[in-house]
Amino acid sequence: MNFAPTLRSGEWSDIGRRPNMEDTHICIGDLRQKFGNDVLRNEVISFYGVFDGHDGKSAAEFVRDHLPRFVIEDAGFPVELQEVVTRSFLETDAAFAETYPLESSGTTALIAIIFGRSLLVANAGDCRAVLSRRGTAIEMSKDHTPLCMEERERIAPLGGYIVGGYLNGQLGVTRALGDWHLEGLKEMSERGGPLSAEPELKLTTLTKEDEFLIIASDGIWDVFRSQNAVDFARGRLQEHNDVKLCCKEMVEEALKRYSTDNLTVVMVCFHSEPPPPPRPVDLWW
Repeated sequence: MNFAPTLRSGEWSDIGRRPNMEDTHICIGDLRQKFGNDVLRNEVISFYGVFDGHDGKSAAEFVRDHLPRFVIEDAGFPVELQEVVTRSFLETDAAFAETYPLESSGTTALIAIIFGRSLLVANAGDCRAVLSRRGTAIEMSKDHTPLCMEERERIAPLGGYIVGGYLNGQLGVTRALGDWHLEGLKEMSERGGPLSAEPELKLTTLTKEDEFLIIASDGIWDVFRSQNAVDFARGRLQEHNDVKLCCKEMVEEALKRYSTDNLTVVMVCFHSEPPPPPRPVDLWW
């Protein structure tokens, strides 16, 4: 199949009903052009991310500003992309601790890298990426919360426990960058603590059936299920085919549904045309 994605992206964010805005995001259409990296030659690699900070925005902004550079300057980039991304998350986390040893903030991090027909999603935290495949929601990330059984099994041998729905009674996520000030959650040793900055990765090959990717902070997912978000975005794109406006409308809808958190949506479309209507077979009961 000779499908070549035609990338279009948009974003929108709102402070919501919180006193401070701690979300941030990034959209880089061409890493080579952004950083002047000759290794990529004529290949275009795009980088998108959403970072949901807590106890301040310093960690979120640091990760937003430094993670892409760690990725592109890694010696294994772009051939060993999955290994590079994992290393870059951990290196960014360590660099934040070294640069701001007294800083008390932390952040989740979810990024999507598109290289030709390859889509790589890396997640640490409770932001979520959802792919629309001919209208069907495909979750490209897993929410790292204390409710996740796989995360509970991971943290137990590392001294982690859940109290009142919080990791060690302190944090509502089980993976994050920063948060070095929280006692008992992170260690510089190889074994590490229960709070991990290591991302979970999901790699897929895009086909013409793949329509768009939604990346959003948990304020969106508090009031949207994954399929509901795809249905909502698909309908808006069919109406006006404006990616940024679609993101704005999703944020506004989340506010109408009384989301109480900061709200950020980044959307990447893989076609220049709007999503097609349902196939005739989809209309049968």
